Amino acid sequence: MEMNLDPSKDDLPLRANTNHMLVRHYVLDLAVHFERKVISGNVVLFFETGKASSDTTDAGGSDGKDTLGENSCHGDSQLTSLSSSKQDCSEREDFVLVLDCCDLSVSKVEEVDVTSVRGVQELRSGCVEEDLAHGVTDCLRSHSVQKLVTLPAECWEEQHDLYMQCSQAPGCGDLSFETDSWSLQIRKEGIHSPCDFPHALRIYYETMPEGASVRWTKDQSGRACVYTVGSPINNRALFPCQEPPVAMSTWQAAIEAPPECVVLLSGEKEAQPARHKEVSSQWFYYVTMPMPASTFTIAVGHWIKAERKEASTADRETVPIPAEACSLTETPCHHVDYPCRFQRREAQVQAAIPHRVFAPACLREQAEDVLLPLLPPCLSAAHSVLGAHPFPRLDVLIVPTGFSSLGMASPHIMFLSQSVLSGKNNLCGARLCHEIAHAWFGLAIGAQDWTEEWISEGFATYLEDVFWARAQQLSQKEAQELCQLKALLRWRRLRDELQNSEEELQILRPNRERTGEVSDSGASLVKHALNPGKVFMQVHYLKGYFLLQFLASKIGEDLFLQFFCHFVHEFHGQLILSQDFLHRLLENFPEIKRQGLTLEAIYQDWLDSAGIPKPLFEGSNAWLHNNLVQAVKEEVAKWTRFSQSHRKGSKRKRGEGKVIFKEVAPEQLVLLLELLLEEPDLSVGTLRSLVQSYGLQTQDAEVRHRWCELVIKHKHTEAYGHVGHFLKQDQAMGVYLYGELMVNEDGKQQDLARRCFSAVQEEMDPTSKQVVEEMIF
Repeated sequence: MEMNLDPSKDDLPLRANTNHMLVRHYVLDLAVHFERKVISGNVVLFFETGKASSDTTDAGGSDGKDTLGENSCHGDSQLTSLSSSKQDCSEREDFVLVLDCCDLSVSKVEEVDVTSVRGVQELRSGCVEEDLAHGVTDCLRSHSVQKLVTLPAECWEEQHDLYMQCSQAPGCGDLSFETDSWSLQIRKEGIHSPCDFPHALRIYYETMPEGASVRWTKDQSGRACVYTVGSPINNRALFPCQEPPVAMSTWQAAIEAPPECVVLLSGEKEAQPARHKEVSSQWFYYVTMPMPASTFTIAVGHWIKAERKEASTADRETVPIPAEACSLTETPCHHVDYPCRFQRREAQVQAAIPHRVFAPACLREQAEDVLLPLLPPCLSAAHSVLGAHPFPRLDVLIVPTGFSSLGMASPHIMFLSQSVLSGKNNLCGARLCHEIAHAWFGLAIGAQDWTEEWISEGFATYLEDVFWARAQQLSQKEAQELCQLKALLRWRRLRDELQNSEEELQILRPNRERTGEVSDSGASLVKHALNPGKVFMQVHYLKGYFLLQFLASKIGEDLFLQFFCHFVHEFHGQLILSQDFLHRLLENFPEIKRQGLTLEAIYQDWLDSAGIPKPLFEGSNAWLHNNLVQAVKEEVAKWTRFSQSHRKGSKRKRGEGKVIFKEVAPEQLVLLLELLLEEPDLSVGTLRSLVQSYGLQTQDAEVRHRWCELVIKHKHTEAYGHVGHFLKQDQAMGVYLYGELMVNEDGKQQDLARRCFSAVQEEMDPTSKQVVEEMIF
């Protein structure tokens, strides 16, 4: 398929030349200014020389030869020389360090004199005479940083102490720099090679209010807050960094904020505020597990900690841990050296890690009643399947209404939408399990190529059902029937999405055989990352989920989950591609190959093609015979008969008995409403009875979303208030309801859409706002 993309609107450039220099650690010293809506301060970056560096390296971050070919996934126009130099390559140009950067006001870049730190002196041994060609001082600085970033894991406390001391060391020379729309380019005059370039830099900067990495808004209690929103541009508008996943680094962060605020951040220990400058508090966090800079997460606001009211059943009863989850103590790690939890016996047997829940003041009670009791059983269920939790603790935050997703997982911290708190605990529990699963797939094991989102989202969707069934302690039959019901709901959602989306966005491996390739410098493009419609697509979740379900059907779920556990222990702390998982699976289960299932067939059917995979078509009918589904169909039949008998002008038979509708589970209710949406006409009396029978306005957001669709389809004006409430309070799920309101060309519905948008547009996520504006104007 021929690509016709506008990189400025569709693809995300990753400009950092990570093959020349690779960041290993960040020290951030930042202050939050709510009155100006900016974050200011500095970041110190510690580098090691990249794998492609040499004295003959070209000066530019990615020069004209630094491409993957005319027809590569990166195109031929985005990876030209960032220095815009047209000099002959034989002339020795200055090396350019390129960092990913967007919407930052950089005021100064300087080299850090790490040799002034007393503790660094003992790291200098081994600086050989040949290294002194550019001067003793330059050699000592670079050599010291190299020694510092390669200290063994058992010395991490000493290493972090030295990082902090070095971050406060004086500068030893300003460096020239310039910025463009996507990058910060840094030079040192006369330095032609990454080997000779400064390996410790301090960058002074300030974010911009419009920067897309963070969102300045108000919480549900009307208090000011700011948080990272999981933007398509990641964190490059929060601090200059190397965005490519291969740039896995550790960090330390000191955040200054107003004293009444709470600062939550990706960090291994709970931070306590320290008085700072008499008018603010400072919070300090750190991590020792190298992670991509995109996973750095911060939330500053007037958050209130939820307190456990009493010991719940979930606290007293834990999910039994199968032997296989704890039998891998001697399995060696294959990642870079860091203090790994998978090798610690106490981590292997810790079913539920320490956790806290925070929320705006007005939602604290709901968080205490609904969310907090679910954490112990959900964490324990995840541990029973995959073993040791990759991270030692977890903070969960209910984020402002404008958050565009139901949840987002980061190291040590999770964001959840307020929408998960409504109704019974099914939606909250399932979403919590989904985000918990990301600790293993998405964080501890990351995608080497960001276009392969299914490695994170498909796995989390599959494991969500497994974890949630165990957390509820369902029987095997109950779990199987619920899983089949949810599979049917996902099948219907996937089918609808694929009928109404661009084919190019339906492919799980859009770069196909070029997946994972980058330019010589390490720069690349992420296809479609900036396409606003892609943010709301579920194809990577759903097709990925169905692929894993298909593979499990070939092996058996128990063996499949055991394989997951072993795969996690082998690949945690690493980046993978699809073939890494699939190769290992086929090696472990050769009987699959004997059934004719090959890597090439999986690519062709599931990963490299648009549309619904053929094996999924063949297996979808099985879900229709599920007992839970059959019960729903019986209820739908009752409702259709009820509607026919309550239409205007219809005559009811004398003595006709009252219809008794059975109680159904929330997932069944979602399917019931979806099937009723297929009915061409429902009477007003039927719609009223649906609300009364099921208490629809007290149900979870998934149920209420389907109800809103019914209201819109049948122009049920007396329930337009339900639609308006959903659009305002459940913004993470309401975007496409605006489109449904507009497409009917009904004046009242269009007016409702515009009034709701006008009321919430200032708090909406920018991408959601853009999509809705295109729908209604």
